[in-house]
Amino acid sequence: MIPAALGPFGDAIEFIFRERESQAGTVRIGGLGEVGQFTLTHLTLSLTATLIATAIALPLGIWLGHIGRFQFLATSVSNIGRAVPALGLIVFFIAFLGVGFVNVCAALVLLAIPPILTNAYVGVRGVDPETVDAANGIGLTGREIATRVELPLALPTIMNGIRISLVSVIATATIAPLANVDTLGRPIISPNVYGTAGQLGACIVVALVTLGADGAFAALQRAVTPKGLKVGQRARSRLPVKFAIPKRSTAT
Repeated sequence: MIPAALGPFGDAIEFIFRERESQAGTVRIGGLGEVGQFTLTHLTLSLTATLIATAIALPLGIWLGHIGRFQFLATSVSNIGRAVPALGLIVFFIAFLGVGFVNVCAALVLLAIPPILTNAYVGVRGVDPETVDAANGIGLTGREIATRVELPLALPTIMNGIRISLVSVIATATIAPLANVDTLGRPIISPNVYGTAGQLGACIVVALVTLGADGAFAALQRAVTPKGLKVGQRARSRLPVKFAIPKRSTAT
């Protein structure tokens, strides 16, 4: 039993682990079975949307960064992504394409693309030009430079973009039940069935899933950071402030 001293939070935690009657007393709700199914659908939707967005935005961002053109495209996509409300986009898809997993996933893909595209572009453009010149000097082709030099050095920035997108998609997927996709948002938008305990319990699980995904990607981001960059970052952090390495000038 959950201690009564925890109040509403204790009731919410109990909702996660134990079944109970609905507010009207007509169906059984909650428990690991139902909450687990909501969580599985939530994760499946979020990961599918993020993977599709990565498959679309990552190659485009790397290519734009490699050729050094169309900066306005990456900037515009990023600005549009921040300006478009998630709920409005999902409502638009429901109105014109209907409800269902595929349509909600498509809306989430559009929301996930901007951070990935922008970070891929910024990461590749941020590679030291002298490193690229050296790669040119030893005879590497443009494709080899992009895949063997620029991509590895840009990976930390790229992974951060994917991380931002995934966290955003997980949070936004709570409104998927509006399109008849039962994620963890179902108890949140159905208080007449799940009550306050269901709402709070679902919020707790969403928060835990979001924090878990963020932590996992943070660890992955550190793992894919080239050893040379890690050494440089540690050395720079040990320097006194007055001897700090200055940023590279962008003046021509």
